[in-house]
Amino acid sequence: MTSESHVEVASDPDVTSSVQAVVLVGGKGTRLRPLTLSAPKPMLPTAGVPFLTHLLSRIQAAGITDVVLGTSFQAHVFSEYYGDGSKLGVRLQYVTETEPLGTGGGIRNVLDDLTADNILVFNGDVLGGTDVREILTTHRNSGADVTMHLVPVSDPRAFGCVPTDETGRVTDFLEKTQDPPTDQINAGTYVFRRSVIEEIPPGRPVSVEREVFPKLLSEGRHIQAHVDHAYWRDMGTPEDFVRGSADLVRGIAPSPALGDRRGESMVHDGAGVAPGAVLIGGTVVGRGAEIGPRARLDGAVVFDGAVIEAGAVVERSIVGFGARIGPRALIRDTVIGDGADVGARCELLRGARVWPGVQIPDGGLRFSTDV
Repeated sequence: MTSESHVEVASDPDVTSSVQAVVLVGGKGTRLRPLTLSAPKPMLPTAGVPFLTHLLSRIQAAGITDVVLGTSFQAHVFSEYYGDGSKLGVRLQYVTETEPLGTGGGIRNVLDDLTADNILVFNGDVLGGTDVREILTTHRNSGADVTMHLVPVSDPRAFGCVPTDETGRVTDFLEKTQDPPTDQINAGTYVFRRSVIEEIPPGRPVSVEREVFPKLLSEGRHIQAHVDHAYWRDMGTPEDFVRGSADLVRGIAPSPALGDRRGESMVHDGAGVAPGAVLIGGTVVGRGAEIGPRARLDGAVVFDGAVIEAGAVVERSIVGFGARIGPRALIRDTVIGDGADVGARCELLRGARVWPGVQIPDGGLRFSTDV
């Protein structure tokens, strides 16, 4: 059963006053290897721009311009790319973890850079479409210590679920269970009173889901839910990364960073697409990439400088920077690392991953778990 939030939501131009945003981008992205061997997950190209750009553009569009990035793995990549954030219309600050601190510890670690009364926190690996201002309005109108964004999903057994009462107040946090009492799950966006962040123990790993929120509930503190049916996808696996990118290209997932550039495919400046090539299913072709004649790309994510030769088929797969797919190769549900070279007529199917720089000779590999 889904319980919608019953806190009145009204448009208010001042709802973002005294609000800062925090984006947690410190994870190593191990489930997306080998792509994350060379770049942090939030910086991987998604519909032609780093994934984090989509989130920052949503934050800016909501009227929030003061943003703190909680970094760790390859922290320098973020500051080198975004600088002070002015090109996106925000003011960016960077705080780096020297050791992994978990979600709660990561939030506590940026406390010294927080000056606002209310702090909007995002997990940096979630592609979402919820109205940020409505979450803030729910938080203000409810008077909660913390407001949490929840989304209903068809199978909540794969997630921790979050029951609420008839007023939308959170009543419990449950780990994965085969008999969940609700289809509502934690969507990874929160609004904290700054004073609550001050209470998180400093200097050690803390899970916001397993430690901070249960403790607040045990003390009778007010955690309010904001429930909606907006677009939501955790981008942590290759399958979800490909689907999320395709949804952005096709306009299913919203992003102010893309403007009106939506359709069955997106081909970026400097890319070449030969006659007879077919690009469908939300395919993205990066800058300087080359697509050969009669190649077929369906839901493919082709990074900058990659080459797809004549007659090759790439479906629901990611092809890394500067990689090459040989003539008549078949790549399906696969990740090809940066600079890898897959020879002609090779077949890589259903979960295959090729590490950066690996060379597979013509006809040298046919991998499939198909019976």
